[in-house]
Amino acid sequence: MHAGEQGSGNLEMFGSLLRFFRERSGMTQESLAHRVGYSKSQVAMVERGVRAPKGQLIEIADEALGAQGALVAAGRKLKVSSFPSWFEDYAALEARAGAIYMYANHVIPGLLQTQHYARATFEVHRPSLDDDEIEARLAARLDRQQVMDRRPTPVVGFVLEEHILRRPLGGDQVLKEQLGHILDVGRRRNVEIQVMPTDREDHAGLDGPMILLETDDPDRITYVEGPNNGYFVSEQPELGQMFARYGILRAQALNPGESAQLISEVAGSL
Repeated sequence: MHAGEQGSGNLEMFGSLLRFFRERSGMTQESLAHRVGYSKSQVAMVERGVRAPKGQLIEIADEALGAQGALVAAGRKLKVSSFPSWFEDYAALEARAGAIYMYANHVIPGLLQTQHYARATFEVHRPSLDDDEIEARLAARLDRQQVMDRRPTPVVGFVLEEHILRRPLGGDQVLKEQLGHILDVGRRRNVEIQVMPTDREDHAGLDGPMILLETDDPDRITYVEGPNNGYFVSEQPELGQMFARYGILRAQALNPGESAQLISEVAGSL
């Protein structure tokens, strides 16, 4: 079964309620934005459930839209996650997975990112994120990395495209620190890091990045992430095909020792 975009239900419910009262009052998003100190696009994001209401939006909107306390009451029940709404379900599964395997071809995966590299990925995000959102997402990403220290210890594997090791997000020094961190993580007994060289003629991962999880329920599941959403694959034959593809990728990539040597060489060139 393919699950579509997974939203944060409470944020979406609040957003729908806000839109209902706004439209009932005849007020436009632009007018409401002016009243609460938001931009029109920020109000639209709250109504879609992809942004948490901040500041005095709830109280001001409740009074301005004649909601008679309904928005304030709904706001008290909000449980706000620092993850994008479509990523929450994956993060919950990852936190309890017994095995995590990732193939990455555009950026170093979040589980391996240093604080400076992670910040750089958020700072180049388009459309731009505001400072509060960057800080919240950064904290959530770094906290997520604790899964590798969990007991029982999960098995974690990465196949990284060579070219993402050379993309200087944040600058050369940030990248050099990041590569050193990858080498440190790769020394853990429960972690295997492999690099897919750019000069490989055979490549099983041309369909794009993927994450494979082994959990208690279901036993196996895969996750495919796009620019603004993600979906799960949990049924055959697609599930088996993706696990087989990852196995072939591991065979095609450099082994962990060769990969560490390449990463060291790239870091040394910076």
